[in-house]
Amino acid sequence: MFKLLKRLNGREYGMIGISLVFIVAQVWLELSIPGYMSTITTKLETAGTTVSDVLQPGLMMILYSVLSVIAAVITGYFVAKIAGGFTARLRQDVFNQVMDYSTQDIKKFSVASLLTRTTNDLTQIQQFVAMGLQVIIKAPITAVWAIYMIAGKGWQWTTATAVAVVILCVMLTFILTSVQPKFKAVQSLTDRLNLVTQENLTGIRVVHAFNAEGYQNDKLKQANDDLTTTNKFAYRVLALMNPGMSLISSGLTLAVYTIGAVIINAAAGAQRLTLFSNMVVFSSYAMQVIMGFLLLSIIFILLPRVTVSASRVNEVLAIQPSVKNPDTTATTPTTTGTLEFKDVSFSYPGADQPALSHLSFKATAGQTVALIGSTGSGKSTALNLIPRLYDATSGQVLLDGVNVRQYAANDLNDRLGYIPQKAVLFSGTIQSNLDFGQAPHKSSPLTAADANAALSIAQSKDFVDAEPEQLAAPVAQHGDNFSGGQKQRLAMARAIARQPEILLFDDSFSALDYETDRKLREALATQAAQTTKIIVAQRISTVLDADEIIVLDEGKVVGQGTHQDLIKTNPVYQEIAYSQLSKEELANA
Repeated sequence: MFKLLKRLNGREYGMIGISLVFIVAQVWLELSIPGYMSTITTKLETAGTTVSDVLQPGLMMILYSVLSVIAAVITGYFVAKIAGGFTARLRQDVFNQVMDYSTQDIKKFSVASLLTRTTNDLTQIQQFVAMGLQVIIKAPITAVWAIYMIAGKGWQWTTATAVAVVILCVMLTFILTSVQPKFKAVQSLTDRLNLVTQENLTGIRVVHAFNAEGYQNDKLKQANDDLTTTNKFAYRVLALMNPGMSLISSGLTLAVYTIGAVIINAAAGAQRLTLFSNMVVFSSYAMQVIMGFLLLSIIFILLPRVTVSASRVNEVLAIQPSVKNPDTTATTPTTTGTLEFKDVSFSYPGADQPALSHLSFKATAGQTVALIGSTGSGKSTALNLIPRLYDATSGQVLLDGVNVRQYAANDLNDRLGYIPQKAVLFSGTIQSNLDFGQAPHKSSPLTAADANAALSIAQSKDFVDAEPEQLAAPVAQHGDNFSGGQKQRLAMARAIARQPEILLFDDSFSALDYETDRKLREALATQAAQTTKIIVAQRISTVLDADEIIVLDEGKVVGQGTHQDLIKTNPVYQEIAYSQLSKEELANA
């Protein structure tokens, strides 16, 4: 938690200082009231006391109470601003940190866990800051000041107060050590519940298709029951706090008055009046001591969860992105639209075998290079090294003659148009999704003509024009109001609209029928003739016209050349080709 609090800025420290002044004023006002109670008690026991003699200290008590409330309100205002501003900035820091993660980094957390850390965990921290700043400052000041005020009033009463404080500390220690592990488990179980819920909602069509509602209900029930049981235990233990505090405070009050009765009965004359006045004042101050610890108990309620939450947020912030881009591109590119792999190898962390071994090829402007192979052969891995979703373990990936590691992030991404294997659309409109792909340096939005041109190349214009709103047609979350093929084509249009030097297709033709596949490749060849195309594919028909085809098997290059060369000489390519098309179809290709 202290690591997170170091992120407070100067303005927030200034507001903490102002809050401290008003908290001290509030404590002083509250602790001044028992003195007037003593004055009233003494006057009531004195002969000849008038109403005005009692009224004056009574009005001062009311005035101090009102001023104490005003100080508390002002403190609450500043503390709320601190907690709200700090948490908002912390949430932004977490978001920015996750945005800087590479694909390898983000796999360390599940999506459900990151959502919980960004919402639930940060809410716990906000509540702690909002209440804790007041309580952590006020409680010890109140307790120490009250103890100072009652010092010398009577060792018997002081001993009783000390015993009550010791019992209170033992109770709080027991509660804290009991619930801390449970609250740690609660956050993990919340992640699990979110994960099950997310999976069920995402795959609801599959659940219905397989009649798996009962199975999913059981999974959710188990996750829900685990979370509920753990929460019940933690809050049942915490429920001991209020009755425990009431018992201790009531017991201390009884002890003070019992001890007072014995001492006063043993005294004589005017000393009795002094002792009675001291007992009343001591009782009030003793309650202030207990109140100080009662305030701390609020922190003990929040502390178990907030320490776990702070730890989980720190885990996100502590991970340094494994892929770091320089702030500026140090080397000036020497070419345009050129991509070269020089003896590139890559291994996933902890893997026994490399996912890619000694891959070398060069694509110049306008050329099409295709990567083909069986599942797990390393095709997508090779493609992911270009936009630096991962970094090559050895060798070099050169873009326009410059190592991709030397590019600033914006400069690298401006040169690329990336179409992932699973098409990703964002809620909004078709136009907003096409605008999303615009390079940051383009200040003007995408024109309707450019948008329609990109849609035409991606074979999307027909179904977009069929929409009543056309470019303004709504896109649901994840693009769920479009078919798989339509989503893929819209994702392609978004990348094409950027007019990048290089288009990266990560098996992006998989949901297209053969005719649409052919038309799209023909449009790319004619209308994006100067754009370099790198295509990862499993369908042989998608790569037939490529200038160079690279055949991968278990991460190794087992063939490299044109379709005509490979179909004659390469067994792996032949096996892939003949499993999909007949010899006659391949001969006419």
